[in-house]
Amino acid sequence: MIELNNICRNYYIGDNEVVALSNASITINDGEFVSIIGPSGSGKSTLMNIMGCLDSADSGEYLLDGIPIEDYSEKELGRVRNKKIGFVFQSFNLISKLTAEENVELPLIYQGVKKAERKKRVEDALELVHLTKRAKHLPTELSGGQQQRVAIARAIATNPTLILADEPTGNLDSKTSHEIMEIFHMLHKKGNTIVLITHDNNVAKEASRIVHILDGQLSEVAYDSVL
Repeated sequence: MIELNNICRNYYIGDNEVVALSNASITINDGEFVSIIGPSGSGKSTLMNIMGCLDSADSGEYLLDGIPIEDYSEKELGRVRNKKIGFVFQSFNLISKLTAEENVELPLIYQGVKKAERKKRVEDALELVHLTKRAKHLPTELSGGQQQRVAIARAIATNPTLILADEPTGNLDSKTSHEIMEIFHMLHKKGNTIVLITHDNNVAKEASRIVHILDGQLSEVAYDSVL
C-alpha cells in the first residue's frame, strides 16, 4: 500500500535549515498495524503528513498503491485524502459549533454522499465507537476520550482503507488511552491498515510492527526490545 524510498524533507525557520526527514524509507502492506515511535521533533508528524498526501517530499519516491504520488493529479490526490485515508489527530480537530454526529457527517457532505446514506454511515460509525447516546452533544459537552471517539468515527465514516493516527492518545489518561487503542485493534481486525504515530512505548507496542524514527531517519525495532 505505502512505499517510501529515500524521502527527504527540510524546513527553514528564518535562516536555519531543519532536517525533518533524511533518506527515510519504509514499506507498509495492506492490513498491517504499524506504530512509528520517536521523541518530539524526530520527524513523526512530517512523515505522517507525507503519507497522508498533506505534504510533499523534497526528494525521494512515494508510491501509493504502487503508483508514484507525482503521477496523481491534484483532483486524484484530493479523492485519495477524502476516500482512502482517515486521519485522527491528537487535538481531535472537531468543530466546536457542531454536534458529534454533525462532525462525523461533515466529510461525507464534502464527498457528496446522499443524505440517507450519510445518516446510516454516521449512525454506524458512532455505534462502533460506543457514542450513539452522545450523538447530539457538542464537543464541549464531551470528555477528552469521547471527543477522540468522535474524531475516530469521523475518520472511519468515509470507509477508508488506511487510517493515519498522529498521537491519538497524547492528551488522554491511561485508562482512556487503553479504550481508544481497543478501538484501533477492532478497526484493524476489520481489515483497516493502521499507521499510528506516538512517543509512548506502551502505545507503540500495541501494534504488530514497530518502527523507530530519530533525526528524520527510520529503523525497525525488534518487538522484544520494547516489552
